[in-house]
Amino acid sequence: MENSNISSMEKINFRTKVLSRHLNQETPIPNSIIQSFPCLSYNPPELSEPSSIFDIKEMRKLMDGHNLVERDWLYGLMLQSNLFNPIKRGGKVFVQPDYNHSKEQQREITMRRIWYLLEHGVFEKWLTGKGPEDELRKLALLDVVGIFDHSLAIKIGVHFFLWGGAIQFFGTKRHHDRWLKDTENYVVKGCFSMTELGHGSNVRGIETVTTYDSSTGEFVINTPCESAQKYWIGGAANHATHTIVFSQLIIDGKNQGVHAFIAQIRDENGNICPNVRIADCGHKIGLNGVDNGRIWFDNVRVPRENLLNSVADVSPDGKYLTAIKDPDQRFAAFLAPLTSGRVTIAVSATYTAKIGLATAIRYSLTRRAFSATPNGPEVLILDYPSHQRRLLPLLAKTYAMSFACNYLKKMYVKRTPEMNKTIHVVSSAFKATASWHNMRTLQECREACGGQGLKTENRVGQLKGEYDVQSTFEGDNNVLMQQVSKALFGEYVAAKRSKKPFKGLGLEHMNNSRPVVPSQLPSSTMRQAQFQNDIFCLRERDLLERFAAEVSLCQAQGKSKEYAFTLNYQLAEDLGRAFSDRAVLHTFLEAEASVTSASLENVLGLVRSMYTLVTLEEDAAFLRYGYLSTDNAAMVRKEVAKLCSELRPHALSLVSSFGLPDAFLSPIAFNWVEANAWSSEQN
Repeated sequence: MENSNISSMEKINFRTKVLSRHLNQETPIPNSIIQSFPCLSYNPPELSEPSSIFDIKEMRKLMDGHNLVERDWLYGLMLQSNLFNPIKRGGKVFVQPDYNHSKEQQREITMRRIWYLLEHGVFEKWLTGKGPEDELRKLALLDVVGIFDHSLAIKIGVHFFLWGGAIQFFGTKRHHDRWLKDTENYVVKGCFSMTELGHGSNVRGIETVTTYDSSTGEFVINTPCESAQKYWIGGAANHATHTIVFSQLIIDGKNQGVHAFIAQIRDENGNICPNVRIADCGHKIGLNGVDNGRIWFDNVRVPRENLLNSVADVSPDGKYLTAIKDPDQRFAAFLAPLTSGRVTIAVSATYTAKIGLATAIRYSLTRRAFSATPNGPEVLILDYPSHQRRLLPLLAKTYAMSFACNYLKKMYVKRTPEMNKTIHVVSSAFKATASWHNMRTLQECREACGGQGLKTENRVGQLKGEYDVQSTFEGDNNVLMQQVSKALFGEYVAAKRSKKPFKGLGLEHMNNSRPVVPSQLPSSTMRQAQFQNDIFCLRERDLLERFAAEVSLCQAQGKSKEYAFTLNYQLAEDLGRAFSDRAVLHTFLEAEASVTSASLENVLGLVRSMYTLVTLEEDAAFLRYGYLSTDNAAMVRKEVAKLCSELRPHALSLVSSFGLPDAFLSPIAFNWVEANAWSSEQN
């Protein structure tokens, strides 16, 4: 796999050429009115930047977390095929989707890429594998697919994680035997019909209705009104043959709540099945390689066995059977396995932020602008403190999110039923935090690349449109943060009522005495892990206590708990962010603790301090609720600027540690002069 490291001989050859050009320059005319300047030339940052003080390969292991060999294999596999649209710019080959293609062409090439990956064994054991190792391999390969193209990752994710995952987790042996192997081999192509025109995040409110006909042993699925049409269903518009339909189940006139059914929507020749209507969702601001569709069911009949029955079943004579009598608990058990979507979104958002930062930082290490002194040389734009302030805090946050996502993935693949609540809360918090961070990072990186950031081939600007959807699908981020706060409220009330210590969700710090923030914050204190942990725990603790008090006050006034949550949405959002930031910090500290190299540990300490202090600076809650004085807030701001200058020499090494092959970045990350030369245009 090609990488950005340049050999010693290449360095020597490059410097020889530079010296030769310098020695052979003509003597300038002394009294020339117009002074000529030499043309700009590209100087690889590997030649001009300090050598890394830490082992980049070891840092990459820490960042990627698992399955590095499989990741590199898939990178290489994609580079071998013209299906992945290789283009040559500036002496390098890059692969990326061709967004000049029409919506229809993008969809078709996405499907062809899936066939290529299938033929080369990429999807082996994605649904039939056993144990955490097979799941981690699957997640690693999906990471790599997403680095190439979000549409390809989503198309694959809907088929395997949503359709396939629903059969795995909602179904039982009869469904596993019938569907999993055929899904893994794309004999059937699945989609996932949950969202409706009238209901997205509120799954309980969906309006599709299913009844049971005991005379034929069939369920009858119906779309009773326009707002009940299934909407944004990935794969439905062109390719899917089957879908999981989420519907209200009515038995003997009683609504038993939301259940899931398997329904065929196309035959083996691609013809839409009787009593099914499908329409295209149309062109989108991104993800046009995914064929999102709308589906109406006109009394579609499916066999009784097509009910996914791990939580509840219906007998042949039409009796509703379930071991979970409480509808709320049944609904929670039913949706618990769907966390995989939030896990993969958080991870892909973080990898996309890495693409933006690797591109913008490499560009800023070779692009110059203005002079610091009269007639002096132009200055590298990353040597401007303002440019460092734009990019390096985002780099630190991306490192923090990488460790958080690795923690989340490993928790997910080792899940047990007892962990469902924890995984739901943590994945909700990390999905919101990572996707918000990604969008902010891509915008800043786009601006930091100037006009070059507008070019589609340079990826950063285009990725904004491709990934914007992550803020709302698999749960609107603001709604998810409120769900996090509701879960924390439940833990708080339960602990107080039982008079038992807090246990789980990382709330054990609530059992300790309340942290005290020093009145003075010298640099040495701000960089201590203990201080950083204390102030994050203080914020979470205080906001949880405030939120619980306000909700309890509303309830004492006769308001319902749900209405009390609604009234206190601002505290809920602040609390959700506080939980997420503290949980992310804890994963960073765990990653640091696993490191044995002093040089690696030292750099990670700087990165962690940057992550923590820029969070203190940016979140108004620290000032709003008095966790920081205005004087201390000013000291934090100064410390962030100092950390920028200290991280500046490590910028290239830190983005090189992302392990992204050159071909998956873009021309402006490398020789942007040659990439835009007339000779490149002719080729």
